[in-house]
Amino acid sequence: MKARRLLAVLWACAMLATAACGGSAPSGAAGEAGGRDDGPVKIGALHPVSGSFAVDGLQMRRGAELAVEAINADGGIESLGGRKVELVSGDTQGKVQVGQSEAQRLISAGAVGLVGTYQSAVSTNVAVVAERNEVPFVMDVTAADEIFDHGYRYSFRVQPGSTVIATAAAQYLDEVSREHGRPVEKVAFLHEQTDFGTAAAEAFTAAARERGIEVDPIISYDATTVSDFTAQITQVKASGANVLAAAGYYGDSLLISRAIASVKPDLDAVWGVSNGAFDQPTFVSDAGAGSELYFNTNYHYDANNPQTTELRAEYERRYGAPMRTGAVLAYDAVQVIAAAVEQAGSTDPARVRDAIAESEVAPLTVSDGPIRFGDDGDNRNAVPVLTQVLNGRVTQVYPPEKAETEPRYEVAW
Repeated sequence: MKARRLLAVLWACAMLATAACGGSAPSGAAGEAGGRDDGPVKIGALHPVSGSFAVDGLQMRRGAELAVEAINADGGIESLGGRKVELVSGDTQGKVQVGQSEAQRLISAGAVGLVGTYQSAVSTNVAVVAERNEVPFVMDVTAADEIFDHGYRYSFRVQPGSTVIATAAAQYLDEVSREHGRPVEKVAFLHEQTDFGTAAAEAFTAAARERGIEVDPIISYDATTVSDFTAQITQVKASGANVLAAAGYYGDSLLISRAIASVKPDLDAVWGVSNGAFDQPTFVSDAGAGSELYFNTNYHYDANNPQTTELRAEYERRYGAPMRTGAVLAYDAVQVIAAAVEQAGSTDPARVRDAIAESEVAPLTVSDGPIRFGDDGDNRNAVPVLTQVLNGRVTQVYPPEKAETEPRYEVAW
């Protein structure tokens, strides 16, 4: 589909069928009940727009909405006579069971596909619902890889997975530290305790140890209840680690930075691994000078892509806040489904699924090529990038071919 031209138009425009989800219906029945064959082409968006992760969830819903607006402004789905696209949204509230029931609701309302969900634990259940209903589910932000161990046919993922990101994080750390003459020897790892953080810690630890890097201590925490990290950062300080790696969401990672500023451990670097804060413009404003020189290895919007720059400028103009990478990924995920509907010339979810599996869509996030899914549903061309806060701006610094400038391997205190 005409994904790049859509941006120009936008700029111009100013788990199982349990009682908890009310049972699952076959995709055909759900489509007929939802009027899938007539009216707007419905794409379901599942994000946490209330609860602990509401800021990111609202960002992602808005990113999906901008994608739908661009598609419609560019003429809708041409192969279906210009039918418009409609976003039908669900609020997961950051809860597994709510996400499951909301997925079923959107499918029953006639969604040809789903995007979401920001949280791996929620996406795990949504993937089961999508598979049972034979409706494609394109994950925008979902790090955990276990979802792809089940042989699902209807699950796809735009972002690079946890193992890919964490392995790259260990590689980049090893290479950058050596290039600066201070090869890392010992890393302390602090992570939130759900599937997301645990998978990141396990994959990073395995990759680091293969490179002769010790990882100890490994400290987990509950992101929904933690209010202070002084004790954990004091433990890190006493451990003798020369780098602190952290995998967490936005609020808890901001608290980590504040504890670091207070305790001042003797570190060469703070190294985010799929961190939900350290590459966000709002982290720079919320943490102030304490954010300077923080690293993060993660998926990231492509700062070198003019279309991405245009989209982010439009988002900030409308909503008065910088557009986060999660919102850009939600935009990309909606484009994937719309392009598949266009290619299939159909709103039959099975045909849309097959078109997704064969499609190539130019992304607005850092990539080694178009979004292209392998047999397991993972995006083959998704790549992690290392960012660093430099002079108050999140900047792509590694690998060299993706960098805006060179990294500085040091801390600000």
